[in-house]
Amino acid sequence: MGKKKGGKRLGKKQVSELLQNLFQHNPNETFSFKQIFKALKLDTHPLKMLAIDVMEEMAWDDFLLKVSDNSYKLNLKTQVQEGIFHRKANGRNSFAPDDGGTPVFVAERNSMSAMDGDRVKVSLMARRDKHIKEAMVIEIVKRAHDTIVGKLRVEKDIAFLVTADSTIVHDIIIPKRKLKGGKTDDKAVVKIIQWPDQDHKNIIGQVIDILGKTGENNAEMHAILAQYNLPYKYPKNVEEAAEKIDATITPEEIARREDFRDVFTCTIDPKDAKDFDDALSIRKTDKGLWEVGVHIADVSHYVKEGSIIDKEAYARATSIYLVDRTIPMLPERLCNFICSLRPDEEKLCYSVIFKMDDEANIKDWHLAHTVIKSNRRYAYEEVQQIIEEGKGENAELLLKLNELAKKLREARFKNGSVKFDREELHFDIDETGKPIRAYFKVSKDANKLIEEFMLLANKTVAESIGRVKKGVKAKTLPYRIHDQPDPQKLENLREFVAKFGYKVKTAGTKGAITKSLNALMSQAEGTREQNAIETVALRAMMKARYSVHNIGHYGLAFDYYTHFTSPIRRYPDMMVHRLLTKYQDGARSANKEKYEELCEHCSDMEQIAMNAERDSIKYKMVEFMADKIGNTYDAHISGIQSYGIYAQIDETHCEGMIPIRDLGNDYYDFDEKNYMIVGRRHHTKYQLGDPIRIQVARANLERKQLDFTLADD
Repeated sequence: MGKKKGGKRLGKKQVSELLQNLFQHNPNETFSFKQIFKALKLDTHPLKMLAIDVMEEMAWDDFLLKVSDNSYKLNLKTQVQEGIFHRKANGRNSFAPDDGGTPVFVAERNSMSAMDGDRVKVSLMARRDKHIKEAMVIEIVKRAHDTIVGKLRVEKDIAFLVTADSTIVHDIIIPKRKLKGGKTDDKAVVKIIQWPDQDHKNIIGQVIDILGKTGENNAEMHAILAQYNLPYKYPKNVEEAAEKIDATITPEEIARREDFRDVFTCTIDPKDAKDFDDALSIRKTDKGLWEVGVHIADVSHYVKEGSIIDKEAYARATSIYLVDRTIPMLPERLCNFICSLRPDEEKLCYSVIFKMDDEANIKDWHLAHTVIKSNRRYAYEEVQQIIEEGKGENAELLLKLNELAKKLREARFKNGSVKFDREELHFDIDETGKPIRAYFKVSKDANKLIEEFMLLANKTVAESIGRVKKGVKAKTLPYRIHDQPDPQKLENLREFVAKFGYKVKTAGTKGAITKSLNALMSQAEGTREQNAIETVALRAMMKARYSVHNIGHYGLAFDYYTHFTSPIRRYPDMMVHRLLTKYQDGARSANKEKYEELCEHCSDMEQIAMNAERDSIKYKMVEFMADKIGNTYDAHISGIQSYGIYAQIDETHCEGMIPIRDLGNDYYDFDEKNYMIVGRRHHTKYQLGDPIRIQVARANLERKQLDFTLADD
């Protein structure tokens, strides 16, 4: 029988919840029985005895620590953890512990207004059965971001920042004096000066930058960058430091290097590229071998470690490629002029020189600082035409490079490299930044030619450091590593492709699994399910990253692999250049811990840059489709979620979502394992890869969202 308190009956469950809240909201306090009874207003003897019994059980469960016969405190050792808070628009917030354990649900009332990505301390809720189902944020250790991007709304007495981020549940108020001249509909970057707490429900901010009017191309692209805390302008002092660099190549410097100025050398890049960081040279040797030089811009000759330019490059870690612009890692004078391997200009390089036979077997190689003079700058399209027609400027040498690249590629796949040729969505844009054509690019022989020699150079320099005799410790080097696929996701792939009549191995040697995956890709090529199978296979793959702890590269089937060939646009390549130069000069191994930290930063920045690039594609996709509302298209299902299905238009590859509510009069169950949703009443199935006909319903630029409906026809 429960006891009455404040008009409601209190049982064991209610007393337990009251005690839990008291201790979790005061994680460092020790409470005596007297303080507990007073705080919880337990004023009858039976209620007090019930509370003492519950606390005994909580101590037995390790939720509480018994400090004395009549006092308790929260057991921080077992009940408090640190980790990252993930906020969800649907309220299903979660806490990911640092130890890699299972994420724990955090109700909104227990979130302390933590934002997505914040580092927090949580108190884990006590459960008698030891299954912890909830956590409560008790401290925000470090905010992930202190700036937010949005659209200003300026009213008579007050101003707000309106964001497209549905996870921000509080209003962001901006005092009028903190507007920096901003007006309604201006896109602005706002710095938070007061976060919500027990006394304040709202977020208070001040405008630190006005990006322009909402909908203007520059303002929107800068907003994407600012949203990820990425730079959208170059610091003046760094540009000034770049202006002071002496670009003169002295006779003394040339004398220290191998001279390739008289050897046929060319660059092959996208037609709109300006930063040419790699070139290829080729010539026949006296012994009938082919000498192929992979020449990489010697950026570290100009950018000294610890300099102001180097610090800025490290902070950025990568160039960012949005649809209509490049945000370079290095100042323009370096990336587009001094270091860029422009035709008919003498340039300093760090080169891997191979000697190979007609079958592309490497007979000899060496690493050298060089000076080159590119004879010709080719666009991929020009080289592709020469390959297809067999004639053109320097055709004989380019055809030989292509022939050798094909042999290298063939050997790589034979050795277990995974074959993924994904199409990429591209846009042609007018002078205002508006997309006028959407199309997809497929990698052709000209692209593969360059790719193959870059892979070879990266692999070779990694092996030169990593592959050592037994008992010898390899020197420190940042590797590009790629772990084996997730076994459970591979099993999901096996079950998924079986529905289409395909088989794939999920057990056995690494080589056998890869061979089976490649066979699957070949069999599915050109079929309607090709895209779906590639999507599920890609999901089974791990993300590649940088680390000094080498585990090899699964996707390429290389035991040793690094990034050496793009120092203009990737910081790890600069790190590798510097270490290789030091080691060539006889230096001892670099500090592993220091370089692992650098690698982690570069991996993180690469992911953030990719997210920004993806957002710019999404924005242009919605902008491109905005005047096509009501049009119908053939499409296929490209994603399945509990709240709807994603569909990709076959013609343009633009992707939108059909919400569950628009799928007809039925209740749909989400079958995550089989990538489908099934109607309970009519048993209608929608599965990944299925062809459908869609109609464009809505285009929301602010949220970068396209909504489709099923077309009547």
